[in-house]
Amino acid sequence: MRSVRIGVDTGGTFTDVVAVDEQTGEIVTTKTPSTPANPADGFVTGIEKLGELDVGSIVHGTTVATNQLLEDRIADLGFITTEGFEFILEIARQSVPDGYGNSYFWVKPPRIVPVHLVKTVGGRLDHLGAEVRPFAEDQAVEVARWFRARGITSIGVCFLHSYANPEHERRMRDVLAREHPEAVVSISSDVLREYREYERSVTTLVDAAVKPAMRRYIANLSGRLGIPFSVMKSNGGVLSAREVVNQPITTVLSGPAAGALGAALIASTAGHPSVITLDGGGTSTDVAVVIDGEPSITTEGSVGRYPCKIPMIDIVTVGAGGGSIAWISPEGTLKVGPRSAGADPGPLCYGRGGTEVTVTDAHVFLGRIPPHLLGGEIPLDADAARAGIEALADKLGLAPERTATGILEISAFNQSNAIRRLTVKRGLDVRDFPLVTFGGSGPLLACRLIDILGLPAVVVPPDPGNVSAFGLLTVDVKNDYVRTYVTRDLSLETAARIYGELEGEAAEALDREGFDDPVYARSADLRYYGQAYEVRVPVPSGPLDDDWRARVIEGFHDAHDKLYGYAYRDDPRHQVEWVNLRVSGIGPITRPAIRRRPYQKVEPTAVRRPVHFEEPHDTPIHQRAALDPGAVVEGPAVIEEYGSTIPIHPGFTAKVDEYGNVEVRRG
Repeated sequence: MRSVRIGVDTGGTFTDVVAVDEQTGEIVTTKTPSTPANPADGFVTGIEKLGELDVGSIVHGTTVATNQLLEDRIADLGFITTEGFEFILEIARQSVPDGYGNSYFWVKPPRIVPVHLVKTVGGRLDHLGAEVRPFAEDQAVEVARWFRARGITSIGVCFLHSYANPEHERRMRDVLAREHPEAVVSISSDVLREYREYERSVTTLVDAAVKPAMRRYIANLSGRLGIPFSVMKSNGGVLSAREVVNQPITTVLSGPAAGALGAALIASTAGHPSVITLDGGGTSTDVAVVIDGEPSITTEGSVGRYPCKIPMIDIVTVGAGGGSIAWISPEGTLKVGPRSAGADPGPLCYGRGGTEVTVTDAHVFLGRIPPHLLGGEIPLDADAARAGIEALADKLGLAPERTATGILEISAFNQSNAIRRLTVKRGLDVRDFPLVTFGGSGPLLACRLIDILGLPAVVVPPDPGNVSAFGLLTVDVKNDYVRTYVTRDLSLETAARIYGELEGEAAEALDREGFDDPVYARSADLRYYGQAYEVRVPVPSGPLDDDWRARVIEGFHDAHDKLYGYAYRDDPRHQVEWVNLRVSGIGPITRPAIRRRPYQKVEPTAVRRPVHFEEPHDTPIHQRAALDPGAVVEGPAVIEEYGSTIPIHPGFTAKVDEYGNVEVRRG
């Protein structure tokens, strides 16, 4: 029996599974519909579809935490903070979505914890961690009993300046363990040991909010699998399931992060080290930027309306998937998304009770995808899609073909706007980057994105619907640690001490994961004195000396210039201030090799069907597995495979490279 490593990515519509033979490197893929009521059902079904295998390890990308936040399913959450700071969440930040022109109309959304569930405890630390007032243990006991009496079992604790000294928070956790043992507790010095109390508070509360659901899900899955498994994290690393239940906030972008990493490896192998990645699923589209083989990392991310300052791959998500619903606004205009039909009931063409037109229905109506999915496993009801499109067209006063094309055009512009947010708004020229598009619906709008954005090319990997699951098998074990230390004159002794402590924490965690020879990646957040926000720069490893400090500061000037278009490199009036020191502890794994012939060869067949590209065309249909490296397909054409479809519009050309990627270009 073959020994395999398995990656399982649970999406909103499909659960994708990839198995890699550890001896031969052979890759086997499959998909199964997701089961939103209990995601573990789809997970287990997907693995069972692979047949009898000797499973060496499993890595999982999950949306359990993400969906709970996006759907605002947060209840019975309590917050404990420093006396006198009970309105941290209410005050928040002064920024208003869409700028100050929206301030008159904007209504502040509900806080993650309402004021009546916020309690305070006496005691105070200064910004260096020195105790100004002692911890009020009697008050802490009263607060713990107050939450116990009201049945509040998820509690976040964030005291002022606990990033400098976690002692008071740890004492509060001990009181809660003694007085309210049923409570699930998150303390900010464990979740995010970094300054800015509002973001630290919300990040800690998000961790506390998702912890019960993640623990139930992981326990359920562990019981059904019977073997240990790992979970993908938002920072581009993985962690064992037994560890991740203690820090579930690290999984909030679990699936999208795996897709960006898998696409980065595939693209760099094919000679494209810097690309934009676009993961088009059934519910949403996730976009990331990869530079020199590494996806960009941010700590300014958010999930839904909640800022989460944990390190995560910089991903923009929009509600523009295959299941996104087309609807008419009160003004009478056509809109698409962000609501999705998901996996249940799904689009009209699924025949499962869906009642609203989706992007997938528009593709079916125009003939751009076959009348079935997954090689025939899921037959599609083209008549239901046609009836839905025609009914919507009647309401709009448009021809059905024009309506379906309009739905796809709006979806393409929604995706292109997400790409602009990650490129143009960060000082990058989108025309310099090929687009790697994957996911079940990702390749469907490739040609339109080339035209809208002026992209040089779109690269579609083999088995695009399973790239996220494949990405799970390319990921190292990774933990991130941070310590705030604000100073304009960082002594080498202090820097060495802090980095040593952070690396010690990383080593301890990686030792529990079974790594004897970890790798440490240092970085630092710096700013010009007087600025409100920082720029992160990599920090050289090895001994710390004056040359080391000068190299870090020079790297900050370069990064600031690239990001904002200016730097104060030679201006002594603008001193550089150190803010946060960071360490990532990495346990390297052996990555699967990218095969040059990913498909089992099939003979080409002469199949044609009517497909609408602005006007009807009698269009040749190609099976992707029949295309050899170097094969060229001229549009109009459609390239089909098990998990996805690539429509090639008139005026476009698709060429297969030596690794089986399809490169689509204009002309």
